[in-house]
Amino acid sequence: MDFRTELAAFLRSRRARLRPEEAGVRPFGGRRRVPGLRREELAELAGVSVDYYVRLEQGRTHNVSDSVLDAVARVLRLDDAERAHLGHLTRALRHPASTPPAPQPVRAGVEVLLAALDEVPAYVVGRRLDILASNRPARALFTDFDALPAERRNVAWLHFLDPGVRGLYPDREAWEETARDTVAALRMDLGRHPCDDRLCDLLGELSVRSEEFSLLWAEQLVREHSHGVERLRHPVAGELTLRRETLRLPDTPEQALVTYAAEQGSPSRAALAALAGGAAPQLWGAGNATGPRRPERPTARTPKKTLSLDRSTV
Repeated sequence: MDFRTELAAFLRSRRARLRPEEAGVRPFGGRRRVPGLRREELAELAGVSVDYYVRLEQGRTHNVSDSVLDAVARVLRLDDAERAHLGHLTRALRHPASTPPAPQPVRAGVEVLLAALDEVPAYVVGRRLDILASNRPARALFTDFDALPAERRNVAWLHFLDPGVRGLYPDREAWEETARDTVAALRMDLGRHPCDDRLCDLLGELSVRSEEFSLLWAEQLVREHSHGVERLRHPVAGELTLRRETLRLPDTPEQALVTYAAEQGSPSRAALAALAGGAAPQLWGAGNATGPRRPERPTARTPKKTLSLDRSTV
């Protein structure tokens, strides 16, 4: 993993999205050579020399202070997740040989909580969006996670590479909304754990096998895997509208409980209750680890805008 390339691409993408007039830069006549803010303009607004900012963007400075990063973040209008990611990347350059992440055991109390959520699909995710534990409603809704090989018990792998999970989404818009959240959370995790070989292997596999992942990864999306509305079309439960919430676990901030709940009194609530109450054994069999195969959907047209992924970043 080349974190100099990662840092440079992230900062360039944030400069490109900000119009000069939004940052208080007086526009001049003539055509600008680059979109967004120039390095010189950003440096002036952040109160640092042009040479210093250039070295920062190229990853050639290892002692950048938090005050400088805060100033750059202010000019670029980074949100909290983006500012945290900027800090992760600069720390990865200072400490490239940190200890690889440890195993991720799930506490017994969390396992009990999962089982108690008898009508709410829920699972626990850890680093790199690995699915560490799940309850019966979640396995009925998505797939039998426990029957999958360990490397496939991963939110991103299933979302991009498993046809059964992808077939749960009623249209491309619903699938892509969740895909963007997934990619943004993976990039956030990359900054937190720069020496995680399993994460780099996952990113490499997704980049090679999914053009859609490569295009989204090149957009430099960064945010926490938090909450959203999921629209699904389940082969047994039918149309579902669920609210996804991601709750960080006390004392284990790298793990989170992800729940999918429906509004009280809604058709989705009744469908979830029926699914959790008896559909799972018929829907998922021991020999059907990736779920029932749905009819192939027409492939959406390739978008006109194309982005290339620098393979050196994964």
